[in-house]
Amino acid sequence: MTSVEQNTAESTRADGAPPAALLAAFEAYERAVQSNDLDELDAWFAPGDATLRGDDSGLLVGHEQISEFRAQRGGVAKRTIERIEYRALADGVALLVSTSRFATGGLGLQTQLWQQLPQGWRITAAHVTPRPRAFDRSIWRTVGDPLFQGAWEGPLEGLTVAVKDLFAIRGYRIGAGNPSYLDSAKAETRTAPAVRDLLRGGASLRGIARTDEFAYSIAGDNAHFGTPPNAAVPGALPGGSSSGPASAVANGQADIGLATDTAGSVRIPASYQGLWGLRTTHDLVPRQGLLPLAQSFDTVGWLTRDGETLQRVADWCLSYDSSESTASAAGQRGEDLPGRLVVPAEVLAAASPETVSAFEAFLHELEERGAVAAPVERVSIGELASYQEPFRIVQGAEAWRNNRPWLEAHPGATGPAVAARFLAASQITEAQEQAARDALAPLSARLERLVHDAVLLFPTAPGAAPSRAADASSIDAIRTATLRMTTPAAVAGLPALSAPLLSVPTTSSAQAAPVGVCFVSRAGSDLALVRLVRRLASAAAPTPRATSRAATSA
Repeated sequence: MTSVEQNTAESTRADGAPPAALLAAFEAYERAVQSNDLDELDAWFAPGDATLRGDDSGLLVGHEQISEFRAQRGGVAKRTIERIEYRALADGVALLVSTSRFATGGLGLQTQLWQQLPQGWRITAAHVTPRPRAFDRSIWRTVGDPLFQGAWEGPLEGLTVAVKDLFAIRGYRIGAGNPSYLDSAKAETRTAPAVRDLLRGGASLRGIARTDEFAYSIAGDNAHFGTPPNAAVPGALPGGSSSGPASAVANGQADIGLATDTAGSVRIPASYQGLWGLRTTHDLVPRQGLLPLAQSFDTVGWLTRDGETLQRVADWCLSYDSSESTASAAGQRGEDLPGRLVVPAEVLAAASPETVSAFEAFLHELEERGAVAAPVERVSIGELASYQEPFRIVQGAEAWRNNRPWLEAHPGATGPAVAARFLAASQITEAQEQAARDALAPLSARLERLVHDAVLLFPTAPGAAPSRAADASSIDAIRTATLRMTTPAAVAGLPALSAPLLSVPTTSSAQAAPVGVCFVSRAGSDLALVRLVRRLASAAAPTPRATSRAATSA
């Protein structure tokens, strides 16, 4: 007798016991869950776009999304169904609420709406409440409440910080997203200035958050610790390599993500998860105590859920008061950027049709509401591959030099995708690197001239975050297209801010996903850039509709 049958007596309340066929279907579904039989699980969920499944990560709509989620989730921990509550809602429609006890401890709750279809009883909606977790290890390496208390007062008082696992924190080791690297590292004797700035401003350290291995990725997956959840699009990639801090902020587990951006690792997670993300001017924020990937492009940045918080962080960390930060941005505190907005035609052309449509609507809204002094212009910055390819070579050459001793001493320690990138990087010659640097110099100068009297704006990414279940070739194609959009700002070392200003349809017509708009300005204008983007975001925001008394009282 199964655990379900043993507890049937507990379900004989107002509606009696579940029909035998429904109970048999429930038991068969539970066996499929325990064995992670994907084909069987697919069969037990009703087909079509109306089927629902939700948990603490969000809501999935449609059989296809649910199937994709299961394919990348893996099995569930061994559990026993302890109790079932049955309620008949209508002819051929029933509600089952069951509690489960996990073999390793903890209770879970499953709520399922079953409907009798031509093929038998099938689940049309389900909500899973998992057992409580101390913390999500795909997001956090170490976490506290707080892990380290900052100054008790200051402009950042009350805010918490998730620090990417590349920054030195006194008494902790840098893990770089790799367990073998963490094991081989020594505890840090000093805390990185970028971390100290935030603590001195009143923020507290919530914890050390995951990164893609050695920050050499832009998807947000990690072969060792799993993929952090995307708080905006359940079942989608979170964006990397600042995946941990981004997910921590988007999920409300921290207020600030301290991160790095070499080729888009602040901007892409921000775009994928509906966050504000600022890549600061190269070398503006000190990089001491930061494990490098490619020093020519590595830049410190921050992720927040709203523009106001980002403004607070930037105002403090880029001011004279925060003595360890470079002060060259302080002069921008009262300065405004030029009102001329320009769209790089080649970057816009790299975005998906849905993203382009949403972006054009955003520009139209800005002009209709008088948020810009003159119509937004279109300019050419040249073929995007001419930026991305030499960037890739220089980045790879520096990444190999930085990590070669450790990689050669620990063969096979990295995941397949990162290992393939390091292998390609190891084959770059000095001549190829120098030729790439020579090719980047005029491109950088071209962009610097362009932003002297203008601000660039364009979609941050080609589209919404891709599914975690997407095949490798699709992910690789998205990676290439994304890097072609993000590398121009990195090549010139310019500040770039991604704000969650676009919404595009997903595979389910019932959901929409965020895509950022990226703004790029001249070097050192970081504070003015944040102010400008906040103003434009406010101008383009939908006009709030009045709330009726009936709706309010409800």
